[in-house]
Amino acid sequence: MTTKRIFILNGHPAETSLNRTLAESYAQAARAAGHDVRLTNLHDLDFDLDFGFAGYDNLKPLEPHLEQVLDDIEWSEHVVVTTPMWWGGLPAKLKGFFDRALLPGRTFNTRETDWMGMPTPMLGGRTGRVIVTSDTPGWFMRWIYRNAMLRQLRDQILGFIGIKPARITYFSGASHPKAGVVERWIDEVQRRGAAAT
Repeated sequence: MTTKRIFILNGHPAETSLNRTLAESYAQAARAAGHDVRLTNLHDLDFDLDFGFAGYDNLKPLEPHLEQVLDDIEWSEHVVVTTPMWWGGLPAKLKGFFDRALLPGRTFNTRETDWMGMPTPMLGGRTGRVIVTSDTPGWFMRWIYRNAMLRQLRDQILGFIGIKPARITYFSGASHPKAGVVERWIDEVQRRGAAAT
């Protein structure tokens, strides 16, 4: 098996959470399989969430924690993000991270566009995995919400900067899981971690 450089971002803003457990389980299995792993918890990052400008003419300097995460993404071959779904979207701090860190000139190039006028991704050659915890049943997420948050993460964020394919693992019933369910989720992310998928 080919080993990979894997960067994992636990995107839950709390110090302890199911998302952190899943991220650490993925990391543990990946390391045991020989992969090189870097893990960051969103809770530990200190940065201003607000981009604060109306365009990209002015850019707020990146805090050291954001620079480090970008360095880790650039170093990686596979990027994993764990996140809860809150109010149909991302936690504010995780959305703030994407707003602040994924900037032109570093993650996408607005000076080179494709035939549709879309900027060129600058982080191509990397694959991704997004692990989402939610209380919304999977069928409801698909048929009523049309997988909106999942498509945002996969296509409008990670895919936009070149991390693709970014596959989704969706765990529902996260607030009050039935007996044995969390253990099955951990087993699943450990299998994915060992395989770096």
